[in-house]
Amino acid sequence: MSLSSIGITSAAGAADGAPVGAGQPTIVQGAVGTATPIAGWKLKSSSAVRSGGEDVSQPNFKDTGWLPVSPRSTVLAGLVENGRYPDMFYSTNMRDNVDKADFKVPWWYREEFVVTGKPGLTTTLRLNGIISRADIWLNGQQVATKDEVVGAYNIKELDVTDLVRPGKNALAIESYPADPDRDLSIGWIDWAQSPPDNNMGIWRDVEIVRSGPVSLTEPRVLTDVALPGLDHADLTVKVDVRNAGDQPRTVAVEGKIDNIAVKKTVTLTPREMRTVVFTPEEFGQLSIDNPRIWWPAQMGKQPLYDLDLTAHVDGDLSDRAHTTFGIRDVTSHVNSDNGRQFVINGKPLLIRGGGWASDLLLRPELGKMEDQFRYVVDLGLNTIRTEGKLESDEFYALADRYGIMIMPGWECCHKWEKWTGTNKWTDEDRRVAGELMASEAKSLRNHPSVIAFLIGSDKVPPADIEKLYVDTLRDNDWRNPIIPSAATTTGAITGKSGMKMSGPYDWVPPNYWYNKQVGGAEGFNAELSAGKSIPTLDSLRKMLSPAEQDALWQDFNAAQYHAAPSSTFTNLKLFSNALAGRYGAPKSLEDYVAKAQLANYENVRAQFEAYIRNMNDTSKPSTGLVYWMLNNAWPSLNWHLYDYYLNPAGSYFGAKKANENLHVQYSYDDRSVVGVNHTAEPAKDLTISAEVYNLDGTLRYSKQVGDVSLSANRSERLLTLPQLNDLSRTYFVKLVMTDRGGATVSRNVYWLSTQPDVINYAKSDWYYTPTTQYAGLSDLADLAPAMVSTSTSSRESRDGTGETTVTLTNSSDKIAFFVNLTLRQGPGGENVTPVTWSDNYVSIWPGESLTVTATYRQADLAGKTPSVDVSGWNTPTVTLSGR
Repeated sequence: MSLSSIGITSAAGAADGAPVGAGQPTIVQGAVGTATPIAGWKLKSSSAVRSGGEDVSQPNFKDTGWLPVSPRSTVLAGLVENGRYPDMFYSTNMRDNVDKADFKVPWWYREEFVVTGKPGLTTTLRLNGIISRADIWLNGQQVATKDEVVGAYNIKELDVTDLVRPGKNALAIESYPADPDRDLSIGWIDWAQSPPDNNMGIWRDVEIVRSGPVSLTEPRVLTDVALPGLDHADLTVKVDVRNAGDQPRTVAVEGKIDNIAVKKTVTLTPREMRTVVFTPEEFGQLSIDNPRIWWPAQMGKQPLYDLDLTAHVDGDLSDRAHTTFGIRDVTSHVNSDNGRQFVINGKPLLIRGGGWASDLLLRPELGKMEDQFRYVVDLGLNTIRTEGKLESDEFYALADRYGIMIMPGWECCHKWEKWTGTNKWTDEDRRVAGELMASEAKSLRNHPSVIAFLIGSDKVPPADIEKLYVDTLRDNDWRNPIIPSAATTTGAITGKSGMKMSGPYDWVPPNYWYNKQVGGAEGFNAELSAGKSIPTLDSLRKMLSPAEQDALWQDFNAAQYHAAPSSTFTNLKLFSNALAGRYGAPKSLEDYVAKAQLANYENVRAQFEAYIRNMNDTSKPSTGLVYWMLNNAWPSLNWHLYDYYLNPAGSYFGAKKANENLHVQYSYDDRSVVGVNHTAEPAKDLTISAEVYNLDGTLRYSKQVGDVSLSANRSERLLTLPQLNDLSRTYFVKLVMTDRGGATVSRNVYWLSTQPDVINYAKSDWYYTPTTQYAGLSDLADLAPAMVSTSTSSRESRDGTGETTVTLTNSSDKIAFFVNLTLRQGPGGENVTPVTWSDNYVSIWPGESLTVTATYRQADLAGKTPSVDVSGWNTPTVTLSGR
């Protein structure tokens, strides 16, 4: 599936960051019902521009020497695009090689555009997002001030009909220094080092919109689905209709959905804006049987409908509008145990998500965005939470198409939650907050993927701000749940949040998640993880200097610029001390990274599996978890399931294993073996086998359970492993689920210890809980060598997709532990990303064979032959040719 195949369009070149508009003016389409994005800008600091907006916005202004930048480009992104700051994300370059003083003054954006077509059309300048204040000039006239154009998400539509002229025009935008503590903007808190420009500038499209005397805006469809049968739906169609002229206008508004057509004629007074509504009571054809229902990815398909609207005045087309929508039902409630339960199309489900980070420079990178949605589906997740990084339309269109639910909301900290005290909200802040809420409501309400809005993050807004948000959402046809915050709070209007933000955010052992205390598996945890996620060597060498790499394994207390700006998370001591305590002190960077993948895999798997196991408990069930975080804004050692370079490692494959649609798992607390079904249909005739092995590979216990049935969207304890005596200190548990034909459906291997991790819950802090004894897993270093024989083949599909299959056979009498596969551009070449492996970091028993497959873009091989490195904990590294 590609961006073009799912109907996503954007300004030319926006996906790749190329300054396509440089040197050529934007050509504004002359037809009614068109919106033309500015194709690129010229950028220059105001400190080097002596003229004001009256001159800079004239078509004949000389902008020689200005920097060409992409249509969506913050100031720093534009400088990077022009090579001013090479390798900016490497080591401490962003801190040491960028002068923050450059961003203490405004910057000018300038573009000329050519207006074509018949004269007399209404022309609107639509600003979709500028951070965080800007003056707007067109053809020598100021059309908006920085007091009007303020706030990161403020969509402004400015009527510039009287200012545009046939032929060449000039638009100039003076963007002012951004400050997330001053304006309702974007801040990075402890997610990443903040960009030196605070993301000042244009980060969403600026568009020139053309229509006749009457325009159509904000088309939307409200859906009501019959439950539980899902066999009927009522559709209500709405569109805002505006008369731009000084004379009354009679307009015929027509709409079409599939073979459904509706029409209504209304008369508008001069300058009147009215919402035209088509209800199923008035238009029976909007009451439909057997609708195509939108489902999350694991539960069904994601059909979408198209709504097309036209407005005719005196028989002539005056405007057209289009939107897509899905038919589905979403509700949520707070259960008796204070957990927020989401219900989709009448079916309760466990929210399994990750926290989204935009690119640190807010570059659109639409191709990379789609790659990440593919990863989310491959990971088996069903939700993304976007805390204050609310992205552009393409993000939500991808979510609609891939079946990933989105939970947007405002960010914590900075101006967003400084309602009182120093730098408290002003009347302007309240006005802007309402405008931002309206803008986002209008942008998000048609997307079936969007299932809620969090009007607070760490805190619930005060009653007057909560009312402002709620009233604005409801006034803009918001039909989804409204949640007061992601923390355990109660809103005056919205009631209990049903969520908790108890963390942790730094290292805790895998057994932590099974105890229903602090961040353990009960209720809805909106932010949780064991903190550090160590990338592979390939990625570390791209992001860290040699000295920073050495510090990872030699100095656990060393501050790492790529960890986090917060003093709480700037070093890796909690993670690294646990790594050394459980697996043995690292002997090299390679040894540190290998042990880190083992630790990340087991911990991330345990987080998801604990919440999955408890989702059907009768007491304190788990209802949702948002792994903190899904991805990173820049190369980071902290909080991710895959790294900035889209390189999947231990965290990724631990999550992928835990979130299999049909899955078998082990419980660290009570030794139960649990079967899981995340699909919308029951699974029958399954067989579960459980085996326990000593470190040397001797079988100590074996049990098989047949005729297993798993209801839809449920987990079920199937058996309990006995407490075995005389186990080796480190031992293995191997679980396998097979279907009625004997095919393996799920396979899961655990490395455990008779010396458990011991947790001191009484000393819990907001970000972690201390461990007073580490599990004894250092014996893994004593695993006897094993030999794995391999075979491989590759093929290319017509759509440009490559596929490499590797068969691994353990030809020795020892367990081959934690075998990792890396796809490369030829032997010794760059690792290929993105790549989806059917499985990875696998353990293979003597005589056993496993086949794994890598899927990738053939173009990402850069013309080289696919090559696979196979390396394991106790196996030698071999390199395979993919041909």
